[in-house]
Amino acid sequence: MAAACIGCLRRSGLLKAGVVGAGLMGAEIALVFALSGHRVALHDRSEEALARAIARLRGVLDKGVARGAYAGAAADDALTRIVPVTSLDAMRDCAIVTEAVYEALEAKADVLRGLDQICAPSCIFATNTSTLPISTLAAFLTPERRGRFIGTHYFSPVSRMQLVEVISGFATGKAVADEVVSLMTDIGKRPVRVRDVAGFAVNRMLHALLIEAVKLVEEGVATPADLDMACRLGLGHPIGPFAMMDIVTSDLCLQVQGILHDAYGERFRPPALLKRRVAAGLGGGKGRTGWIDTE
Repeated sequence: MAAACIGCLRRSGLLKAGVVGAGLMGAEIALVFALSGHRVALHDRSEEALARAIARLRGVLDKGVARGAYAGAAADDALTRIVPVTSLDAMRDCAIVTEAVYEALEAKADVLRGLDQICAPSCIFATNTSTLPISTLAAFLTPERRGRFIGTHYFSPVSRMQLVEVISGFATGKAVADEVVSLMTDIGKRPVRVRDVAGFAVNRMLHALLIEAVKLVEEGVATPADLDMACRLGLGHPIGPFAMMDIVTSDLCLQVQGILHDAYGERFRPPALLKRRVAAGLGGGKGRTGWIDTE
């Protein structure tokens, strides 16, 4: 597949996309490509994980969550365009592959090295990392591949959140970045270009807020529920910081803040209360107690 073909495939709806990682983010990234009419190979090492992902996506569609932005025939049979696979060989003929595995350098490096050996030279590699610098991840690819590697940081839930941060590394070609911005627009997203720094833009703003919110609770200034209400009513936020942490999990927030602390120092030091709650198993998420439950 020649590099120049991807724009034609994108516009014709014949593009084949790959997504590696069938978790909450990866599955919904696959869904938005499929809702836009593209074929998708969704990879995970576990058939059970793939089955859970497809069932979860069926639930998203049954609830009508994604249909407002993706109306029409493409939305009606979106799941038929997602093929669950357990071998990376299925990515061989993809025009773009998005890595969406666990937010750990080693895990992402293993995936990128594997894809580098399989995919066509024209394939664009994208990573959904939320914190790791793109140029650091690019170092795990062969030099010839790095110009076609880019960050596409989606936000959860992907089927509803329009924003995607598009991050170029040192070696990312301008034409590749332009093509990815156009592709993100085509699949119903609103891309913003962000410089390649740890945490990018949105997570730096978000975690500054989350850290200060936890400190307010530590100091006894206000309760999590009242701070959530204050952010909704006073700042116009659709969801408060503690409700958000209960959804994305405090465990993940602690992990991200650790990365930001390493990169930027004291201003992103995770609060002691957050650490204690995660250690106590009060991180929130499906089936687990979080901030609001234990107030």
